[in-house]
Amino acid sequence: MTTPILSDHEFGLLRDWVYTQAGINMSAAKKPLVTSRLLKRVTHHGLRSFGDYYRLITDGQSREEPQIALDLLTTNETYFFREPKHFDFLRTRAVLERRPGVAYRVWSAACSSGEEPWSIAMTLAESLREAPWEIVASDLSTRVLERAKSAHYALERAEHIPRPLLTKYCLKGVGSQDGTFRIVPELRQRIRFLQVNLISTLPDVGTFDLIFLRNVLIYFDLETKAQVVRRLCARLRPGGYFFCGHSESLHGMDLPLTALQPAIYVRK
Repeated sequence: MTTPILSDHEFGLLRDWVYTQAGINMSAAKKPLVTSRLLKRVTHHGLRSFGDYYRLITDGQSREEPQIALDLLTTNETYFFREPKHFDFLRTRAVLERRPGVAYRVWSAACSSGEEPWSIAMTLAESLREAPWEIVASDLSTRVLERAKSAHYALERAEHIPRPLLTKYCLKGVGSQDGTFRIVPELRQRIRFLQVNLISTLPDVGTFDLIFLRNVLIYFDLETKAQVVRRLCARLRPGGYFFCGHSESLHGMDLPLTALQPAIYVRK
């Protein structure tokens, strides 16, 4: 059987489906990415075309395949302590404003494979010591959530973890686990992982002192972006902080946020 080629029409169908499911707006430049990420699924099912695959994920017959397709098309690259100034702000300012006797709460709202929430956890463990804190980490993709929960990574992923934190909070694998590391148990029990679709009704997870939503808004159109941020702001306490990615902008949206520093906002 010849290798299927993604036509413009089929790309349009898949692009519209992803937008409906996740609010992600894929430009024509994403056509090669869609091809490379879905081709294995097309061949796995013995299908002749991407159109056949589109029908598979939309006809309601398969419960698993739509989630697999979403996982493949919405997963983004991340790494430990990405955008270090955010973690500096968290350590030197945000946690100093915590309310006495109340757990400091952070939501990593698009946690991908977990590097962001584990970086937050290391920062809070160092900064708050015995003071109570907790993290909720969520993502649309069940596949990356499983990886995030495992807290298990290839050793080269540790490149951006400061050496003192790497020594204190990461266990180096031995034997069959050589070349890997895992986050220590005392941090693994502090994060609650949830599957959350940010364009749908959010689960009842309480309110937060700080919300990370980084490097995701660039995939939404302006209207969806505003809706997502407004929905999250409802879960952010007054005076709490909102972090987005440095390549993202909240300009032109009617939001209850005031800019403090690049990609750092405070709720009015």
